[in-house]
Amino acid sequence: MSRTRTALALGTAAAGAIALASVTASAAPAPVAGSTTVTPAGHDFKAVLSGKATLKAGSVTVTCTVSVSTGTVPAAPGNSNPAGPVSSPISPPTYSSCTSSMPGVTPTVTTSGAWEVSMQDGSPITATMTVPTGGLVLKTTGLASCTVTAAPTAPASVAGAWANGSPSSLTFTNASVPVKVTGGFGCPTSATASVFNAVYKVSDVTDPAQDITVGP
Repeated sequence: MSRTRTALALGTAAAGAIALASVTASAAPAPVAGSTTVTPAGHDFKAVLSGKATLKAGSVTVTCTVSVSTGTVPAAPGNSNPAGPVSSPISPPTYSSCTSSMPGVTPTVTTSGAWEVSMQDGSPITATMTVPTGGLVLKTTGLASCTVTAAPTAPASVAGAWANGSPSSLTFTNASVPVKVTGGFGCPTSATASVFNAVYKVSDVTDPAQDITVGP
């Protein structure tokens, strides 16, 4: 076979293999979410910060040592989903006792709007906190006057992990949150995302003898 015909044959074979791979990839079914049940159904819960929460935007890190949020597990049958996560509205988390990595700067965090947390059973159990548009605003005063607005244009999903226990825990590790930063000198105005770290202990308020758990 001539060199030209050989090259043409190899090219045709390669194109066929690419086309077949493309068809195979597009035909692959999307993963199906498993079932999730959160118990006890209808019970109120409270999430309390364990340790500290940090929010880093650019070179500035704000650390808070007090944070609390409350919510309610959906009543049955809403506490169970055969093919996906179970969601619960929560109160806007409060943040206080906050400090900044910038000397001479005092941060204040305010939250508002309709917040939500959803849990998906699996290994590991995943959790997603939804921050409503503009639902968290961090302002600094002192040597630098900055405003950091989380989820500035649309609700944002913050990925976390859930662990059953006594109490159970909700952990956010280097979770990305979109932000808009405004202000003058010293403000990280070029930052478009922040990194959030926090661990919350979640307890049953309706019956403290029970635990909020996530299962199939």
